[in-house]
Amino acid sequence: MPPTLHDDLRSLRFLLGTWRGTGTGDYPTIEPFDYREELVFEHVGEPFLLYRQESWDVTTGDVVHVERGFFRPGATDGSVELCLAHPLGLTEIAHGTVDDGSLTLEAGPEQIGRTATGLDVARVLRRYRVADDTLTYELDMATDRTPLTWHLAATLERST
Repeated sequence: MPPTLHDDLRSLRFLLGTWRGTGTGDYPTIEPFDYREELVFEHVGEPFLLYRQESWDVTTGDVVHVERGFFRPGATDGSVELCLAHPLGLTEIAHGTVDDGSLTLEAGPEQIGRTATGLDVARVLRRYRVADDTLTYELDMATDRTPLTWHLAATLERST
């Protein structure tokens, strides 16, 4: 029997499930690209959501990015936290707001950790929106050399 959703997760329940679709990316230092993606938000009855992200090149099927982490309700109503690990040598601790099917999160230089060989990401801004069974998002990113710039956008459909 699946666990009962923790009461603190009521504002994030719209994210629950598996989402699949396609996206597009661009950045001043790389060529534009398209990708397939899957996001999974699940709960275990505790006051956090498990988060899993994978994306693949649309042509080759090669994995191009992976993220693992946790969405947590914040200390005040309508606030949310994201604890995230990237295989690029980064950790991301983002804070933001959740309201009526939309979620905005930001991690600044103090919230992004880097290994000695990690990418030079300095800031990440994430915007998610769910309407019915469609999730859309945009992600902006800054590096040590590039100011905050649009990087990714995707449209995903709930599959479970």
